[in-house]
Amino acid sequence: MALQPQQLLSNFAYRFNELPASRKMGLAVVLAASIAVVVGLFLWSTAPDYRVLFSNLSEKDAGSVTATLQQLNVPHKTGAGGTILVPSDQVYDLRFKLAAQGLPKGGGVGFEMMDSPKLGMTQFQEQLAFQRGLEGELARTIMSLSPVESARVHLAIPKPSVFIRDKQTPSASVLVNMHPGRALDPGQVQSIVHLVSSSVPELSPNSVTVVDQSGNLFTAKSDGQALRGLNSSQLEYIRQIESYYAGRIESIVAPIVGNSNVKAEVRADLDFTEAQSTSETYKPNPSPDTQAIRSQQSVEDSSGAAGAAAQGVPGALSNQPPGPAAAPFNAPPGANAGPNAAANAGQGAAGGGSSRRESTVNFEVDKTTRHTKEPMGRIKRLSVAVVVNYKAAVPDEQGNPGKPTPLNADELTQINNLVKESMGFSEQRGDTVNVVNAAFTETKTEIDIPLWKDPDNVSMAKSLLKNLIVFGLAFYLVFGVLRPLLRDLVKPVENASRAGGPASATQAELATAPRSSPDGAYTDALGKVKEFTKSNPKVTADIVKEWMNKE
Repeated sequence: MALQPQQLLSNFAYRFNELPASRKMGLAVVLAASIAVVVGLFLWSTAPDYRVLFSNLSEKDAGSVTATLQQLNVPHKTGAGGTILVPSDQVYDLRFKLAAQGLPKGGGVGFEMMDSPKLGMTQFQEQLAFQRGLEGELARTIMSLSPVESARVHLAIPKPSVFIRDKQTPSASVLVNMHPGRALDPGQVQSIVHLVSSSVPELSPNSVTVVDQSGNLFTAKSDGQALRGLNSSQLEYIRQIESYYAGRIESIVAPIVGNSNVKAEVRADLDFTEAQSTSETYKPNPSPDTQAIRSQQSVEDSSGAAGAAAQGVPGALSNQPPGPAAAPFNAPPGANAGPNAAANAGQGAAGGGSSRRESTVNFEVDKTTRHTKEPMGRIKRLSVAVVVNYKAAVPDEQGNPGKPTPLNADELTQINNLVKESMGFSEQRGDTVNVVNAAFTETKTEIDIPLWKDPDNVSMAKSLLKNLIVFGLAFYLVFGVLRPLLRDLVKPVENASRAGGPASATQAELATAPRSSPDGAYTDALGKVKEFTKSNPKVTADIVKEWMNKE
């Protein structure tokens, strides 16, 4: 029959009182330690998982962020190197709240350090303070880019010299710390380079170096074309042109052979030289009727003696009017002019005048002036290589799998023509096209993330391992340590005769003593019972209760 809770407590109290003092102390220590371990494991399992809120903070920013977290009653921890840890489920929310308050402000100082100049500063200290302020302002501007978490700028500004041969140009180095999973594209790198070079006098963009926290150099020239003077933007433009034409070719051929059955590669040779030319051409003179008049000048001057005043020596002959004019007569050669020829000639000479007529006409010159400016990045030549897969295998009538078959000549010709049309093929430019029909090698490459690298699996494994550790230790403490101790302490009193105690032996004798024993034995047992009852009234009462329950 199961023992009642009161009986269990009574047995436990009896057993505990019967133990020596050393065992009582040990049992109390084990019980307290077990309870402490179980409570500690429970608190550890329910404790929040802390993650990094900010790292590499300056002392000023770390103090401001910590004060704000205390005002928000957010549990947090601080680590070395300006690291602040908060519960993982509040990381992004706290970042938004702190960003709204302008935290963190960044470790660099800007031009505000020039607001309070110190008395007695030397020229070198002033120049150094200005350089530090300029570096801080540039770092703040670079940090405004979304992929950049923090930035540092180092400027190497040489001292000015009056000698040209000793003149040195400044240089700059930029270290950017990226957000996790973010990167700078080439356009953003060029913007950083030009931002720094434009902020420092006489600083060339080629003298600016940009490096990330992993040591990756963004401003290095990457391939052999860079040795020919091509910068990163020109190289990126070449890649864009090649990708553009390759995409056009694949998009026009894919509907015929399938999306995964065509591959195209384009090699573009571009000319980035900037050329300008001016030419003048003159055509032969056209006829006057069709030629445009540029300017015209006409001068006409005539004078005659018929209407003029009398001239000569005053007298009767000079004051007489002239005789009637006679038409000029030009005799043919060898003919006799007649008697009046001399008289007519004399009269014409006497009565004739002067006449002058000039005319100047300037015609326009047919001239053509042509100014030509060649654009940069002209395509000099395109080389295209296209690979087309065989036709898919078709099962025969019996259901046997067939073999892939190549394209025929007409189909290859059609694909070749489509490729030329899509790329803008030009023989004068020297373009080449090569279309090859070959069987593709089927390779199934499945990129599986290992289980131990999957973030979800890692998080679940950590949580499961934590719970298993807590459950295992609690199970061992309860069933391996506490349960055996409590089981021995709550045993029924009559079953504890093997313990060897005097009270236990007396109880066992009382429980097993026969009711109808001889007089001597009965008298001895009765005396022992009386003595035990007087010395242990509580135990006696428990024994009587147990007998009553059994009956």
